[in-house]
Amino acid sequence: MQIIESGIRDVEQGENIRVVMPVNIYECKLGDDVFIGPFVEIQKGCVIGRRTKIQSHTFICGNVTLGDDCFIGHGVTFANDLFKNGGPDSSAENWIHIVLGNSVTVGSGATILAAEICNGAVIGAGSVVTKPVLLKGIYAGNPAKLLRLL
Repeated sequence: MQIIESGIRDVEQGENIRVVMPVNIYECKLGDDVFIGPFVEIQKGCVIGRRTKIQSHTFICGNVTLGDDCFIGHGVTFANDLFKNGGPDSSAENWIHIVLGNSVTVGSGATILAAEICNGAVIGAGSVVTKPVLLKGIYAGNPAKLLRLL
């Protein structure tokens, strides 16, 4: 049996970062004043912007960029392997890169499966984002749809 310890390793970090253990955070960048709640995983290649808050039980897959001043609710899942060929793709070259702009709010339990969410957008709790969000507004549902512009 091989046991691999979770924790924090190989992280480029700014100042005044607060992390509530346990977490699994590796090979990523955290900006100044970031908050990360317990039971969060942030994978290789991610960039977390300044003053962004990530609540408990959130999973951020590889190569996700969160802008400054974002709020990510409890139990949010980011997924970049969209199973285009009917199953998991072992080649990261085929995965999407997910980018959230600045001041994006993502409600608890949401799933992000789209490459882009623009500055200032709000994603409702439990929503499933399957297409890029290009207009600042409130989006909710499965699939997430624009409810109103902000």
